[in-house]
Formats: sequence, structure tokens, C-alpha cells
Amino acid sequence: MQPVTQYARSGDVHVAYQTFGDGPINLVLVPGFVSNVENYWDQPDLARFLTRLASYARVVTFDKRGTGGSDRVSELPGLDVRMDDLRAVMDAAGIEQAALLGISEGAPLSILFAATYPHRCRALVLYGSFSRFSYWFATDEALAAFFGYVEKAWGTGGSVQKFAPSRANDAAFQRWWGRNERLGASPAAVTALMRMNSQIEIGGVLPAVRVPTLVIHRTGDQVVNVAGGRDVAAKIPGARLAEFPGSDHLFYVGENADDISDAIVEFLTGARGSAVADRVLATVLFTDIVGSTEKAANLGDRRWRALLDDHHAMVRGILTRFRGHEVKTTGDGFFATFDGPARGVRCARAIADEVRSLGIDIRAGLHTGECEIIGDDVGGIAVHIGARVAALAGAGEVLVSSTVKDLVAGSGLRFGSRGVTPLKGVPGEWQIFAAESSISPAP
Repeated sequence: MQPVTQYARSGDVHVAYQTFGDGPINLVLVPGFVSNVENYWDQPDLARFLTRLASYARVVTFDKRGTGGSDRVSELPGLDVRMDDLRAVMDAAGIEQAALLGISEGAPLSILFAATYPHRCRALVLYGSFSRFSYWFATDEALAAFFGYVEKAWGTGGSVQKFAPSRANDAAFQRWWGRNERLGASPAAVTALMRMNSQIEIGGVLPAVRVPTLVIHRTGDQVVNVAGGRDVAAKIPGARLAEFPGSDHLFYVGENADDISDAIVEFLTGARGSAVADRVLATVLFTDIVGSTEKAANLGDRRWRALLDDHHAMVRGILTRFRGHEVKTTGDGFFATFDGPARGVRCARAIADEVRSLGIDIRAGLHTGECEIIGDDVGGIAVHIGARVAALAGAGEVLVSSTVKDLVAGSGLRFGSRGVTPLKGVPGEWQIFAAESSISPAP
């Protein structure tokens, strides 16, 4: 019997999800680029795979915003907003910690979630995964051909020849796959989604994953090149790579679908212990007032102290608005962290724009990386990089590392290049970008 579809609230968006099974393991299935949870159960092979999961786990799966049974949205979000949706689904299902099974495009989202919230992720299984979009569409011509299919034939199921070559001559499967396309997303939504996906680049996040990880890939996958899975497995510390022959991208079809299912259950039921949560992926923000020494000298101690109080109150209010965590104040500046890079950039931009009403300018810098949690403090190389980036900023300027820019792809934020530069005490050279000025609404 098909589970009842429910809705989790993520901000103003309703996210459709289902729960099934009552095993001792909590497992969240993070789907590929389009899905419809109610359509799953009409395909016997997929229904059998899900039933197998339910034999040893309490399973939660969902449709990402803009797809399936979830709310349609005017703009499809980046990965950090989709992390909020995943967290909202876990909260609605009453799950504090779960293993994540990230499928295809769901893998980058799962990786980012596991690195950011290690205390909520006990293990990570990735199928058909990649860290950058070129493993999916290697050339602009290949992506253009896909857009041509979406425009002319989306909903016919014709893409089954790529996603499941072993079922290319199965008329019943193609009819179901066509319905999955139609129920998953409209042609316009698919096009918008793929344009957002084309900016995925999470290679810098992979070393920050600290949970047990299994990477599964078919060597002849016609959708995502096996090199994508190998790259992910090579860069996640301690990750295991399991390769299977075959050209199907869909995990539940093909002669070795049961072998893939066996690999997942063996990995999940054999995993022991929880992740150590003293290292997490975070976005760090540093701000300080430009020309503070001269300003203080001109105003005098009493008026300068009053201005600092007003500045601190304003910044703290903006941090709250964007769900930032204040780590410490550093005289006339702030050090804060965020669990989503887009929120961090928007917060910094809002601070820079709004403090001008006090007659001052701030500079700000952001970087996303693995951080050490040291009591109430945060440390690590990512913190040093964030501070160095901030030091390069001019009055009213918000600078970010290329890591931040890559992770907020699809968020609508715009950046201008500030070139490549060394950062004092940090190896290599770093590409720096400036966030364009605009006061964004709170998330």
C-alpha cells in the first residue's frame, strides 16, 4: 500500500514527503533532479527497491521544492536553501539523525548537508554522484541537446534511452517514465532547474565530509560519467567506492539492481557509531568598520561608544534576520558563522548597506570551509581565509572566495571578479569576487 503523502513547511514552501518502514535505522532518500513520491509506487522495480529499504529502516523521501508534489516556486533555489527543505522534512518526520541516500543530483545536496550538519547524518550513501556539473553534461552542446528534448518531447518518456538503456524497448516502462517526467516538473521548470544545476561545484566541500560514506556508480552510466563518482570517493576522507557494470543511471533497473541494493543494506546495517561533530562545514563572515580609528578620534570617546552600540545592535538584528551565529565581536567588527553560504552573503550585503544610515561603512569577507568547534569559538584554516578575504575589501564592499561563489550558484546573487591574489599565510592563490549591492529580504 502506498504511504500517505504529507507536507513539511520550509519557510513559506510546502515540501511533499512520505515515510514508510519501521526498521531501527532512519534513512532519508534524497531524489534526483525531478521526482514524484506518489508515482514511485506504480513502477514495480522501484516499489520493490523501496520495500527492501523499509525492511530494515524507517525511510523518508520527498520531492524537492519546485518538483513533484511540492510547491511550485517562482525561482528555483541553490543547494543551501534545499538543505533547509531537507532539514524541514527530517524535523517534520521527527528524525534527529539519519543516514542519507543521495541519488544523482541529490548527491551534492546530501554531501553539503552531511558536511554542514554531521550530528544529523550518521552515514552517507551516494549513487550516480558528482561534484561538478561537467560530469553530467560535459559540453554546452550536450546540454543544448537536452534542452531540445525538454522543449519538444518532455513527458513522452523518450529520455529512458539515456536514463535506463536496458529498458529502452520496454513500452510499459517508457509510459511510466513519461508520466514521471510530467508529474516531476513542467518543461519550463526543468529548464530552470538544469540551468541552476549547471552551476553546481562542490569539490571544495568533499574533504569536509566526516561521516562514513559509500559511493556507488555504474561504470557505463550514460547520464553521469563514472569519473564523477570516482572523484567524489577519492576526495571524501575514508569513502568506499563500489563500482558495478552497466549503463543504466536508474538504480532500480538493470541486472545488478539487487546487487546495488545489497551493497546499500550491508553498508548501512554494518555502520557503527556517530560522526564526531567537532568539525563542521560553515560559512564564516568577518566585518569591521572602515576608518574606525579616525572616526573615533573625530567623535571622542563618548560619542564613539554610542555609535558602536548602535552599530552592534544593528548588526546583531541583521544576523538574527539571516540566521547567523555570532561567534565574537572584535572591537568594531563581528565574526559570525552561517549554515548556508547564500544567507551569509545576503546578510553581509545587508549589513554593508544598512549601516550607512549610521554614517559609517564596513568591509566584509566570507569563505566556506571546514571549521573546528572549540567550545564557543570556531577555528581552522577556513576562519583564517575568511579573515584574509575581509582584509582585502574596500569601504562598503563584500568580498567572497570562489568557494562561496560556487556554492551559491542558482541563488540569484551576482558577483564581479576581483582577480586572483595570494592570501597571507594561506597556501596558493585565491580568486576573489565582490557581491553586488542589494538589500535582500530575510529568508
